[in-house]
Amino acid sequence: MTLVSPSPGLKFQYGQSEIKYLKRRDPALGQAINKIGIIERPVIPDLFKALVKSVVGQQISKKAAATVWNRFCVKYPIITPRGIAHADVADIQKCGLSMRKAGYIAGIGEAVVSGDLGIKALSEMPDDAVIKKLSSIPGVGVWTAEMLLIFSLCRPDVVSWGDLAIRRGMMVLYGLSRLTKEQFDHYRGRYAPHGSVASLYLWELSAK
Repeated sequence: MTLVSPSPGLKFQYGQSEIKYLKRRDPALGQAINKIGIIERPVIPDLFKALVKSVVGQQISKKAAATVWNRFCVKYPIITPRGIAHADVADIQKCGLSMRKAGYIAGIGEAVVSGDLGIKALSEMPDDAVIKKLSSIPGVGVWTAEMLLIFSLCRPDVVSWGDLAIRRGMMVLYGLSRLTKEQFDHYRGRYAPHGSVASLYLWELSAK
């Protein structure tokens, strides 16, 4: 996959070379791709902003997350590590967040400002190292780190075992009543090195 440097409004980039590869490697997925067509999923190129948004959306519905995020963006129209680190946690909470989430968000800002979390350095690190680093930050787990790999850093080969919808999509695709980790790893191996594109289709299938 040839990745374009992320810019505002960018969608996750893939094309015919990735599609042809996945169709050749996995005929069942190939049939799903033919039915679904190209999937456009936006990315957030600003990793810090993506981190904050991910914490906002944890454990609440998409509708609620959108409402809270809109409030947050109104209150903090320019989201920077320094600005968030210096924000009052109680003011962050007033956007509709729990005090715990508000604390996580402020803590992420503080981690970047202090240098504990080098945002720019993450783009040069391998996937496993990015996951390890991000998931060490309070409020950011492995699943969140994997989603940031796809939708902020545009990494090409991420298929998350921790994502229930991904697993459900696999079960739908292959007609399974249950999915073991061994089966998951087998299918993920088929998709490599274009697992992130496969993930887009598995998410779509999970909703059917």
